[in-house]
Amino acid sequence: MQKSFTARFELVVFDWDGTLMDSEAHIVASMRRAIDDLKLPLMDDNNIRNIIGLGLREAIMDLYPQQNDDTVQSIADRYRYHFLADDPCEPFEGAEAVLKQLQQQGYLLAVATGKGRRGLDRVLEATGFGAYFLETRCADETISKPHPQMLLEIMETLDVAPERTLMVGDTEYDLNMAHAAGATALAVDYGVHERERLLACKPAGCLNSIQTLPTWLSNNK
Repeated sequence: MQKSFTARFELVVFDWDGTLMDSEAHIVASMRRAIDDLKLPLMDDNNIRNIIGLGLREAIMDLYPQQNDDTVQSIADRYRYHFLADDPCEPFEGAEAVLKQLQQQGYLLAVATGKGRRGLDRVLEATGFGAYFLETRCADETISKPHPQMLLEIMETLDVAPERTLMVGDTEYDLNMAHAAGATALAVDYGVHERERLLACKPAGCLNSIQTLPTWLSNNK
């Protein structure tokens, strides 16, 4: 089928935590509780924030590289328990309106996230956001960011070329994944990684609100 969508980008792929969902504080608190449950050496909150965006196993191994597989799995299990037991996270203001607008304008929308499939499906149902996305990929069903595999899989499934794909994210892992996949990287600075760190990855732009994304797309046709 011949495509008729003429904008520069056809596919917009979103990171989840820190980009669409204001979940940083809950992720940090859940990881701290998991660490405390297992009586492991405490981690500074900044250390925990730094691993947001990676797959859970990769994140834990970054925090505790000397721990064996059994301990890594135990931390992951306790983290999931605490995160899912009490999830107070809310989408960033205006996120749903942006998704609805882009969908109506004809953009294909997808999610590439470090979350696990169980967690993503749960929050997609709770928010109702699942209706906006044609494809989603999670770190526990492919390779974690910054490896490009999950983004490559989304582009292949939706039959969209890298040069027609925009990856939107709040961490260097998102931006480096986009570069490695040949897609365009767009940063948002209201999430986990600070603006200077994001700009060092040379994104096409850096937004201070998800609500400005439609205007950015309109200006970059």
